Amino acid sequence: MAELEFVFWYWWVLALLFLVLEILTPGFFFMWLAAAGFITGCLLWLMPALSMDIQMFIFSVLSLAAIGAWKFYGKKHPIETDQPLLNKRGAQYIGRVFSLYEPIKNGQGKIKVDDSIWKVHGEDCDINTRVKVIAIRGTVFDVEKVE
Repeated sequence: MAELEFVFWYWWVLALLFLVLEILTPGFFFMWLAAAGFITGCLLWLMPALSMDIQMFIFSVLSLAAIGAWKFYGKKHPIETDQPLLNKRGAQYIGRVFSLYEPIKNGQGKIKVDDSIWKVHGEDCDINTRVKVIAIRGTVFDVEKVE
């Protein structure tokens, strides 16, 4: 059985396919695989005698190195946004004041925020007492009475 011969442009086609996947999926994962495939193709173009095992090894090492470098860079330079609490709905309410929807009895009550009802923990208070959200634990707000 003859060994599969990979010519350099096969790697470039693979890199192009990874770029298409990158466009179709969120994140920056396939871009690094595309870069590794392109570089592997360039090395094979410069050194056509590389065996398939060596090509796969080069591609694997370059892929892991590129993904690892991106992860390291991402941790050191996090993406800044003008809405850091966009996907942290409960955290958006910390510091805001609301009226109780149900009185706090035995440390538990409820508030209505927009179109949602949230459980709260705090000192016992009557209905319609104004409380300030000071923290969130899961889906329960910690509140304190506003004088």
